Amino acid sequence: MHEIEQLKSKLAEAGYIADADLATVIYLSDCLQRPLLLEGDAGVGKTAVAQALAEMRGCELIRLQCYEGLDASTALYEWNYQRQLMSVRVRERDNIDSRSLEAEIFSEEYLLPRPLLQAITSSSPAVLLIDEIDRADDEFEAFLLELLADFQITIPELGTIKAAHKPTVILTSNATRDLSDALRRRCLFHFVDYPSREKELQILNSQLPGLDRDLALSIVSFVQTLRREHLKKIPGVAETLDWAAALMQLQTHDLKNSLPQIEATLGCLLKTRADLELADSDFIGKLNTGSQGQVER
Repeated sequence: MHEIEQLKSKLAEAGYIADADLATVIYLSDCLQRPLLLEGDAGVGKTAVAQALAEMRGCELIRLQCYEGLDASTALYEWNYQRQLMSVRVRERDNIDSRSLEAEIFSEEYLLPRPLLQAITSSSPAVLLIDEIDRADDEFEAFLLELLADFQITIPELGTIKAAHKPTVILTSNATRDLSDALRRRCLFHFVDYPSREKELQILNSQLPGLDRDLALSIVSFVQTLRREHLKKIPGVAETLDWAAALMQLQTHDLKNSLPQIEATLGCLLKTRADLELADSDFIGKLNTGSQGQVER
């Protein structure tokens, strides 16, 4: 389909290499005006989808980073209590009646919008990224349902605020807990897996255009082989990019004869003590030999 191929090209220009399945679900999410839930391991490029969409469209990216204990006031709005208190003191001197004073201090003028309200009230369509929704509590997830279903938010003092321009909503999850059926029902879904060898090579070439072609092939083959090992934390695309940039910085031209450089930069790929202890010289040598064989084939 021409529109999907065009979308893939535009995402690539914005720095994101998308396969046909992902481009299709992004296209449908836009057409149907439905939120898109991207699930997958950390580091596979879920957050980058929202960043690329915002850059591609030239619009604002509004990001809500989720965490345990996140509540509605932090994500939605807060009242500017200092300004309210100052206004109360001033108006009391002017003998303003309490009902008029209450109506004034609980108006939009005293509201401090947080990411969700910013996205709803934006003067132009924005991309709203709700990042790592699985880290938030069930209560916050339930709070989101009104926004995801109707693109509106209810503020008790002001009433219901509907989106003047519906934002593009991207939710990401690392699957650290099960999300509710109600949340999933309101979203289109796509599982973002680790990239194939060919796709990861495309990503490297796109993000690091100065990287030597043969070195890029060796890096991708090494990482693809490493991911098949029993690691506590499998390196994602972000780690591959970091490692490639580090090797470039150390002026490494090939992996075959670069054991010291590999050992020195493993912290770019492996992020736990157990995984680093596993990667001794013998392990790296066998891994490197195997990946070089893949390159030669």
